[in-house]
Amino acid sequence: MSALSIASNIKINEQLLSNPESQIVTNVVHWTDTLFSFRLSRDNNFRFRSGEFVMIGLPDETGKPLLRAYSIASPNWDEELEFYSIKVPDGPLTSRLQKIVPGDRVIVKSKSVGTLVTDALLPGENLWMIATGTGVAPFASLIRDPDVYERFNKIILVHTCRKNAQLVYGSRIVDNARTDPLVGDMVQDKLIYYPTTTAEPSLKQGRPTTLIESGEIFLDLNLSPWNAAIDRVMICGSLAMNKDVVALCEQQGLSEGSNNTPGEFVVEKAFVD
Repeated sequence: MSALSIASNIKINEQLLSNPESQIVTNVVHWTDTLFSFRLSRDNNFRFRSGEFVMIGLPDETGKPLLRAYSIASPNWDEELEFYSIKVPDGPLTSRLQKIVPGDRVIVKSKSVGTLVTDALLPGENLWMIATGTGVAPFASLIRDPDVYERFNKIILVHTCRKNAQLVYGSRIVDNARTDPLVGDMVQDKLIYYPTTTAEPSLKQGRPTTLIESGEIFLDLNLSPWNAAIDRVMICGSLAMNKDVVALCEQQGLSEGSNNTPGEFVVEKAFVD
């Protein structure tokens, strides 16, 4: 790191020390050259529902907070906050965020919101979570929440990335959930993990929309095609994927839900990967 970069980081941390909404970086993992996760301390008064997002960020050159919406990847009972992010070399925020190290500080706003919460869904039997890329983050939170397993008999996490290495974070979260002392027993019987790739050979290849339309995913998992009476769907990923899966839901008679009016499917519209 150059002397100029070090000076810039020192200046940013000095600004954050006086910010009551800043939290301390406790851990950073760089999964690939384009993906990383990080954990932050959590204010004792910060409350959120698993699946929600919050505005986080760093000061810009003028000291003004530069904020973006990030899904919280940790469950609501965790003592820390975890986030999963892409790296954009020239991104206003991610170009800075990808350089954080333990001991640095990051701004975390006090209010969390979002539609990917169980409160926005009607009761059902199967909960499908359809994600591409970093869209797996809110589901990393939800699959470690006991409430999800109390509400649904099966939870199916479908995660699609271009390359196998990009699936490692989600795979690690699933493995950890299976041995978690709080939800491990429920996860063993109820969680189904279905990873796919689109640009490299893997055990399962194909876009989620293609696998759903063809019926291949249902045959693989020995489950029936979506039925509005029993199936609930959560969607988070690229804009194109979100749009296509919403159309598939509506074709099967599923209606979109919200916090005020629960339905059969919900989609995150605050951001895309």
